[in-house]
Amino acid sequence: MSITAERKQELIKDYAQAEGDTGSPEVQVAILTERIANLTGHFKTHAKDNHSRRGLLQMVNQRRRLLDYLKRKDQGRYTSLIKRLGLRK
Repeated sequence: MSITAERKQELIKDYAQAEGDTGSPEVQVAILTERIANLTGHFKTHAKDNHSRRGLLQMVNQRRRLLDYLKRKDQGRYTSLIKRLGLRK
């Protein structure tokens, strides 16, 4: 259900704004998106796992807050990020 350390490092490297950047909204949203995708697949086989569903909803809300922050601070970075991640179809 969670992502591997290697996959997390790949995401950090791909979405970092500068060398060693792990806390920018882009990196955080990319990691949350990966975790949300993994949990969504988990629910295809475990439909009644309501404890994990609560965690999924928390992650979706956290990603929404980060995206709102990024949209408020820098519209260009926001549009570029949602395009790269394939959100807002």
